[in-house]
Amino acid sequence: MVVKVFGPAYGACPQRVLTCLVELGLEFELIPIDILSGQHKKPDFLLRQPFGQVPAIEDGDFRLFESRAIIRYYAAKSARDGGVNIYGKTLEERALVDQWLEVEVNNYNSLIYTMVLQLLVLPRMGQGTDLELVRNCKGKLEKVLDVYEERLSKSKYLAAEEFTIADVSHLPNTRFLMEEGMEDLIKGRKNVYAWWIDISSRPSWKKVMELLI
Repeated sequence: MVVKVFGPAYGACPQRVLTCLVELGLEFELIPIDILSGQHKKPDFLLRQPFGQVPAIEDGDFRLFESRAIIRYYAAKSARDGGVNIYGKTLEERALVDQWLEVEVNNYNSLIYTMVLQLLVLPRMGQGTDLELVRNCKGKLEKVLDVYEERLSKSKYLAAEEFTIADVSHLPNTRFLMEEGMEDLIKGRKNVYAWWIDISSRPSWKKVMELLI
């Protein structure tokens, strides 16, 4: 069964889902949604995602939205069925993966999302950038990344010695830091930078990046 993914290839959340699907060896069909024109707020899309956000997936009769819920679902399903396991083998390993997914959404994504909004989205809409807010977020992110540096000094990946969906979830937003003039936040931390080089070199991420060309 081919998984239908509704969302733009350039979106961070769709990229999270696409990377996971490629890691698991699952076929997908990307159905572009034009966010700039407001397609994600149209009635037909709201039937798939009532909050008007991307992505949403359709897998036969099964529908799901929220990118982290989607990657958890497919990672758990693959592991259960004897396929690729990027979600941990024991309850404790899976709990650590979930822990770092929660860290990502609450301590990492939230700060970078605000910076993306201020530096990229609002200017394209003709609105001003709150540079003080950006500086504030960057300062907070420095402290978050100090925690990551400590963690990655003891573990090759965030949740384990093996690559998991916790690492997948960090790829899109870390790419923003590396490409939008804030690479010092990553490069200035030896273990974080080594981790980024590792995860961003994976064939799954490279394949998703090819969709942007």
